[in-house]
Amino acid sequence: ILGMNREWLNKLPPNTVLTPHPKEFERITEPVSDDYSRCQLLRQFAKKYQVTVVLKGAHTAIADKDGYVWFNTTGNPGMATGGSGDVLTGIILALLAQGYTAIDAAKLGVYLHGLAGDLAVKKLGEEALIASDIIEYIGKAFKKLK
Repeated sequence: ILGMNREWLNKLPPNTVLTPHPKEFERITEPVSDDYSRCQLLRQFAKKYQVTVVLKGAHTAIADKDGYVWFNTTGNPGMATGGSGDVLTGIILALLAQGYTAIDAAKLGVYLHGLAGDLAVKKLGEEALIASDIIEYIGKAFKKLK
């Protein structure tokens, strides 16, 4: 929807968290031909609109309103399945509801989501992984943080 209504970007409240995959990100910005350009565009976008952006992918990138970018180290190809992004958004939203800042909720949420996927894939394999498996392993991922 934002890609078709770019003027709405100026109406996003501070601390908004967006979770696009690369093609969705291109729809709200512009097409890019390489990862470096995409990362620079991500930094500029987050800073311009004062939002946190979780650019989903093999090594999900998280940009904050100051233009800093972090890359996630958890997750696996089996997580590229329908509903996985919705699970990630739910985790981030739950962390926001607990009082985490937008950037902390995004970084922790992405890490936990990937870790839950990594734990699930050990038991189920990449080919069989579905979004509900990630949900099932979130508790175990939280326990690994202790």
